[in-house]
Amino acid sequence: PYYVSINQYLYLEASLHSSDPLLELFLDTCVASPTRNNFTARSYTIVKNGCAKDPTYAKYSSPHRHTVRFRFNAFQFIRSNPEVYLQCELVVCRAFDYSSRCRQGCVERSKREASS
Repeated sequence: PYYVSINQYLYLEASLHSSDPLLELFLDTCVASPTRNNFTARSYTIVKNGCAKDPTYAKYSSPHRHTVRFRFNAFQFIRSNPEVYLQCELVVCRAFDYSSRCRQGCVERSKREASS
């Protein structure tokens, strides 16, 4: 466990451990939950499809393509244990592949129009 105060910035870093220098890492989705086994009910989305959903989220540059760095304000779920669990999905891409998911960045999914 990592202990922080409410509203304190929580800094995170994820790295890909690979001998291939031509791989890069992209943070696609990051969700918080008050329980470690359920990230759908009572969850809070910090990043979805590469887009910031939490207003305190900030992405930081990294000297390496295979490392992502970001931060957000620590919080607690109301009427819950003080623990908050994170589940993040990262994408591994070939560096310099300009059609890869890593290069697309934030992808807002458009809602379909309901037909009559």
